[in-house]
Amino acid sequence: MSSNSAEKVALVTGANRGMGLEAARQLAARGYHVVAAVRDEASGRQAVREIQAAGGRASVLSMDVSSSDSIARAVEQLHAFADRLDVLINNAGIYPDEGLSILTLPRVQLARTLATNTIGPLEVTQACLPLLRRARQARVINISSGYGQLSGLSADVPSYCLSKLALNGLTIMLADALRKDQIAVNAVCPGWVRTDMGGAGATLSVEEGVDTAIWLATEAPQEATGHLFRNRQEVDW
Repeated sequence: MSSNSAEKVALVTGANRGMGLEAARQLAARGYHVVAAVRDEASGRQAVREIQAAGGRASVLSMDVSSSDSIARAVEQLHAFADRLDVLINNAGIYPDEGLSILTLPRVQLARTLATNTIGPLEVTQACLPLLRRARQARVINISSGYGQLSGLSADVPSYCLSKLALNGLTIMLADALRKDQIAVNAVCPGWVRTDMGGAGATLSVEEGVDTAIWLATEAPQEATGHLFRNRQEVDW
């Protein structure tokens, strides 16, 4: 991997498919060098080839956001490649609650979901802080869900809801802690999107699903921080 110090750099986790891949495509089309952080490096390389074939700049980075060691190794490689990080999109996540409810959710499943959907974004952001602080007006976007809103919690989607509720709280706390660094931190509810997670019957395309995240990454006022957005509008936690 190599980077021109003049170009902006964006790291997108889970960028090998779905909304992560679409976010990577759109950022590359806007001139960002996109680093696709993926657990499956083979599919990540394919995503990078697609972006490069369209004229974009992209590199693949092996990262399992549920593993502290994997995050540390990946960000160490990122330091060797980039002198700063302008955008971080914490997109990687799991939706593992089929057949479960809050009454049957086992501890091991809750711990697994939190490790990926909440602790992963925290550790990735922590590891990337030196690079984010070197950027001018860096932005962190956490992909959340309506299931993480207090009004949207469902007893039938237990670990996912709790993980996204915690991710929303993490967003508020990171925004407060990083305000002095002028690093904007926000969460996004993309809506019901046609991805492997959302299913074929979902109402939104991936292009529509990532619109607010791309807006936050590229156009939103820098002073907008510590909020949850849907359709480019702030909504209640």
